[in-house]
Amino acid sequence: MSSVTAVCRVLQLLPDSGAVGVTAIDKRPVDGPVHVRPLGLHGDVQANRKHHGGEDQAVYAYADEDAAFFAEMLDRPVEPGLFGENLRTSGIAVSEAVVGERWRFGSGLVLEVTLPRTPCATFARRMRIDKWVRRFAEANRTGAYLRILHSGAVRAGDTIERFDVPEHGVTVAEVFAGLTPARAEVLLRAGRRLPRKLDDIAHKTVATGAPAAI
Repeated sequence: MSSVTAVCRVLQLLPDSGAVGVTAIDKRPVDGPVHVRPLGLHGDVQANRKHHGGEDQAVYAYADEDAAFFAEMLDRPVEPGLFGENLRTSGIAVSEAVVGERWRFGSGLVLEVTLPRTPCATFARRMRIDKWVRRFAEANRTGAYLRILHSGAVRAGDTIERFDVPEHGVTVAEVFAGLTPARAEVLLRAGRRLPRKLDDIAHKTVATGAPAAI
């Protein structure tokens, strides 16, 4: 059974040496239900909205199973929220989720998988690990961004029902690794709504005949 292990939102904005000057990556688990609206969890925030947030990246999910992989690699716990995720899950292959698949929660909340997470310099500064962005990227265990199709509440312990999984089968891991022209064409021909960023990349890949990464 797939379920929510933890629901996380920003504890505090932290100083950051990036262009914005602060970061909201410090997410921590919260008790009780949290309402989820089109731009994300109530009480959460994204400091750099040019690259994070928005309707296509409203919620970031990460799997216990992927966290365990990095915990073993790093020889340290990877607690819920450490990677800046909003939802920590169990029993669902988040990094292998199909673009456009939908998740239903007991309150009526419905989310749709949109994009992989792209590691950035802020994430590297958060982790303070040498060559972290490269190591995270090479593992291709990125987790997934989701958009909200139907608002509702979510809390730790909620079950997750996967449904309406697109037949094209293109996963967020494939997108992060770099779509081949053939897979990009499959994605475009499926006729599903794609995030603008992914739609642009898929069209460029087909037009140039060269693989492209997100």
